[in-house]
Amino acid sequence: MKYAVYTLGCKVNQYETQALETMLRERGFEPAERDADVVIVNTCAVTAESSRKSRQAIRRLQGQNPGALTVVCGCFSQLEPDAVAALGADIVFGSGDKHALAEAIERALPARSVDDPFQRRAFEPLPAGPAAGRTRAMLKIQDGCDNFCTYCVIPYTRGRVRSLPLEDCAAQGAALAEEGFHEIVLTGIEIASYGKDLPGKPTLADAVEAVAKAAPQARVRLGSLEPTAVTDGFCARLAALGNVCPHFHLSLQSGCDDTLRRMNRKYDTAAFLAVCGRLRKAFPGCALTADLICGFPGESEADFRSTLAFLQTCGFYSVHAFPYSVRPGTKAADMPGQLSRAEKEERVRRAGEVIAGLRTAYLTGRVGQVEQVLFETDRSGHGGDYCPVRIRGSARRGEVKNVLIDAVDGDTLLGELTNPSE
Repeated sequence: MKYAVYTLGCKVNQYETQALETMLRERGFEPAERDADVVIVNTCAVTAESSRKSRQAIRRLQGQNPGALTVVCGCFSQLEPDAVAALGADIVFGSGDKHALAEAIERALPARSVDDPFQRRAFEPLPAGPAAGRTRAMLKIQDGCDNFCTYCVIPYTRGRVRSLPLEDCAAQGAALAEEGFHEIVLTGIEIASYGKDLPGKPTLADAVEAVAKAAPQARVRLGSLEPTAVTDGFCARLAALGNVCPHFHLSLQSGCDDTLRRMNRKYDTAAFLAVCGRLRKAFPGCALTADLICGFPGESEADFRSTLAFLQTCGFYSVHAFPYSVRPGTKAADMPGQLSRAEKEERVRRAGEVIAGLRTAYLTGRVGQVEQVLFETDRSGHGGDYCPVRIRGSARRGEVKNVLIDAVDGDTLLGELTNPSE
């Protein structure tokens, strides 16, 4: 049996897709780009646009593989299972129970498994590893979210916080390093809450230490971070490990305190700026990136200008800016002061101009520095700070090499291997 798969959304979805593929291959399935017997779409619902793209992907894979068994899972099918069934899906699962999904596909019988995510109590262990063709491996250490930001549906699709026990974090990290992976990405829905559900309440710093010490020959990269987790102690512990990547993606969302309060975020701009300072003190020259929602309900022009100024103050390497998306069932959907689509898109454009300048400034500052690059081709890869790097010579795919940066080409750093003979 041949399968084709398409994944939308976050790194957790990517992780869960590769785990599902591993389980399918163990059952004798083979991947295929066309003429598949089974098509699988792992959906996203974080924005209305994500839901639209999920519908689009389902229809496209059905059209490209007529007669194939249609399998849909993920957050969109968790949120709107009836809508997914109406698209002709044969198997409809939500965001959990990938083991049962693999079994349902193996049986190739119509199935439906959309549970109540708030009844989930245990972390679902899935096989860790890379997506097909990847040089870095992902390790999911956490699922669920308890934050209930006013704009977000994720707690309703993923449920409460659940964590992978520390000993399993270490064991999976060691196994990935033994397989030869030089980078392990710790991912989850909200990894800053790691451990709050476990006996003894270990923290994210404990989980990072467990993996980093179990896989000392690999570098460890963190997924998206809530700023509230980044204390002085957290930074000191990570810096002491020596193999944590100097790249931190922070969930900002707005640079205006009034907007942050309406979003039900757990920090203000002063606290966020202090987080940036802590990270830069512990990891000099580190790359800071962030997410930004443009056009949140009630965001005035003055609020948005404050946000743009705050981006400059923080000095990010890059920011993912996107328009606020109304999600029915969230508090923000009923807030007054909803902006038009045109207004939101215009703010994304203006933010993009600021972000482009920040990116150029950061990359220019890397000239003359040495980057540790994980090569994804024989000439290009990403540094520890996740900047794209291209060399004039060649290296072996999957290895980490030191590269002296001597120029910038658009959004890419250029350089030479410091020891090309090694």
